Amino acid sequence: MEVVPAWAPAVGFTLLPHAGGFLGSNITKREIPAWYKTLQKPSWCPPNWVFAPVWGTLYTSMGYGSYLVWKELGGFNEKSVVPLGLYAGNLALNWAWTPIFFGAHKMGWGLVTLLLTTGTATATTVSWYNINRTAAYLMVPYLAWLSLASALNYRIWKDNRNKK
Repeated sequence: MEVVPAWAPAVGFTLLPHAGGFLGSNITKREIPAWYKTLQKPSWCPPNWVFAPVWGTLYTSMGYGSYLVWKELGGFNEKSVVPLGLYAGNLALNWAWTPIFFGAHKMGWGLVTLLLTTGTATATTVSWYNINRTAAYLMVPYLAWLSLASALNYRIWKDNRNKK
């Protein structure tokens, strides 16, 4: 008798990244009108409404990619430690950015966190490539968005450094 339905791991892995996004959204919703709105931002800064659907899409694709890697490697085992460990570290850094940037108003530390997130996302993508190319390709939009987010975080930090 099968205890876990066959579809459950796919759904679980796909939804997992959304957990941190959901928790961080409470901080973001509070800080956008109170603090973020007061910051100088570059002309190319996306409007606020863009961020939730973009992150929702990215979290879904990277979560499904992690499922494909997990499935390809036969679950949690010695072979999956590095590729899924890199991914777990990446998720932790990703989730940490919101409380650092929005919660603590630490724009410089937010940038450091984003650069580390981009590095671990790149390492994750490279480690996934020889395991499951589709999983690696599902990370490419995330890497592109992290590049934009890093540039945006840098400009906001640079242009608002003296703001308390």
